[in-house]
Amino acid sequence: MQKVHNVGQRPSRSSGSAILFLTFQTLILMLDNIRMFLVALEEGSLNRAAVRLRVSQPALTRHMQALEAELGGELFERTPSGIRPTDAGHALAASMPPVIAAYEAGVAEARRLLRGQRDLLRVGYLGSAAQRFLNPALALLRQSLPRIKVKLLDLSPGEQITALRQGEIDLAIIGQEGGFAANEFYTRKLATLPVVALLPADHALAGQVSISLQELAGERFIGAPEADMPGRDRWITQLCRRAGFRPRFAHVAQTISESFSLVSSEGAVTLGPGYLQGYPAAGVAMVPVREEYATWDFLIVWQRGKTAASALALLDALAAVVKQECDAKEMVPPEAGTKAKRARKSP
Repeated sequence: MQKVHNVGQRPSRSSGSAILFLTFQTLILMLDNIRMFLVALEEGSLNRAAVRLRVSQPALTRHMQALEAELGGELFERTPSGIRPTDAGHALAASMPPVIAAYEAGVAEARRLLRGQRDLLRVGYLGSAAQRFLNPALALLRQSLPRIKVKLLDLSPGEQITALRQGEIDLAIIGQEGGFAANEFYTRKLATLPVVALLPADHALAGQVSISLQELAGERFIGAPEADMPGRDRWITQLCRRAGFRPRFAHVAQTISESFSLVSSEGAVTLGPGYLQGYPAAGVAMVPVREEYATWDFLIVWQRGKTAASALALLDALAAVVKQECDAKEMVPPEAGTKAKRARKSP
């Protein structure tokens, strides 16, 4: 008996799951029937196809009749010498092999990922951070997993988060913007960096050993689009307000290169992580900020679920690189008890 829902009553979650299961089951049955149909055409005979498929001929005939009933017509003609496809059968035979191959490849890949296996590791990263952190970590990764293939994508923080949501990358080496996605993904703090002020090279404060944030009151700041760097303007605003003023954003830059250009050409200022001092830019001075609360977290973000062994290996390699960097006293080691440790125990 078919269950009828009352008017205005929503189907239960269990009934929705049952419908989804039945739809998937129907798809599997149709694909099985199409596979049998293709074998029958290759053999040119239902008898020979039944032997090859290790089923009885009546059973194979029932599968072919079910497929024809589903599609609404005959797919082949019976002749004294065997079978031959109709026009519809020719069309089905020409179009289905790539579909079945893609389905089988997708299922096999899903099963491999569910077992935590991956031959290709797709990594999103900040271009400005690659030389200092990512490249040494990749060298360590290749020592432990020499056969692993790594695909690197230079993406903004916002683009990395979008790519994670769409399943286009496995791991994002991102700034503190990754904290805004902590509810969706696993995160691990790679390091806590000091902050530097990016000033025009001819600025009155450019020659200082360090400056206070309060000395930047009245300057024109460079902001960033929320889509590219989520939370970046809020971070700058919070730091400046703790110093007693509200920053005035007069320019917008989508990349660090654009920020350098605006600092040099427009005389604007901005704040950034301390590792930028390793990338000198013409016309730009990078001066450390003295306030202890002025820090920038360097985060790694990756998909929830069972974490692939290759991703865990890269996480370990990055942690080793960070440990070396900490010896330079430019960074604070990441806190213990991170979500990464919990991820290792995740099913």
